[in-house]
Amino acid sequence: MNPLQRTLIEKAGNDNGFEHVVASETKAAAAAAAAAVALASARHPSVALVGLASGVYQVQFQAATPTLLPELLRSFPEAYAESGVFALMTEAALAAFLRRAASLSRALPSQAATDYQQAAAAELAVLPAGIIGTEVERLVRQRVGQNKFRDAMLDYWGGACAVTGVAIPEVLRASHAKPWAECESDAERLDVFNGFLLSANLDALFDRFLISFDNQGALVIAPTLAEMDLLPLGIRPGMKLRWINALHQPYLALHRVRLL
Repeated sequence: MNPLQRTLIEKAGNDNGFEHVVASETKAAAAAAAAAVALASARHPSVALVGLASGVYQVQFQAATPTLLPELLRSFPEAYAESGVFALMTEAALAAFLRRAASLSRALPSQAATDYQQAAAAELAVLPAGIIGTEVERLVRQRVGQNKFRDAMLDYWGGACAVTGVAIPEVLRASHAKPWAECESDAERLDVFNGFLLSANLDALFDRFLISFDNQGALVIAPTLAEMDLLPLGIRPGMKLRWINALHQPYLALHRVRLL
């Protein structure tokens, strides 16, 4: 790998969510670094090792959440080579791959919960003493947590509705399957698999347990709601999630039993 090629890889990382190059600390690491550039970020734990062979970019990950690889396989099935290595044919493909990997790394458990804890602590630190344990603290934590959950959902779903693909941020809502107030921990509240990014009409129905989704992601309509009631809202039988992860299913099972 020549200096120009290394510079192009570093720029692709910097522009797409991996703003740091990890320096080699040992001779063995230095030897490995000659064949690959280690890209990292302060915003998530994933480290991307990017190499170049015969004009093809080869990427694998260190220190990534276990759910990252399956999600990348969903998004880039044609790029998967073997043993956790993805092969990207162009700089543009590398940029798109790194951008998606960074978004997922910020969203997937438990990075969103970590970000929430840090942000909440920072906001509480500037408030007057004596608020710990009060309603003020609870409201601050709830506001910060819900904002972080929305950010994580936007990252995970690529900024588009999980059902329709509508990509207008102003009409998208981060919907919990297991309600915020009923979650047993911050990790559960901030888990991107505990909910979906939905357009406002779908969110209103999902939040009130008037629609849900089955284990294949297909729309389920509450018995008390007629299909005719949904047509003016642009909601029809046969709609389904753009994808579904097995980790969504325990939350959806809890949600479906509450359909009205």
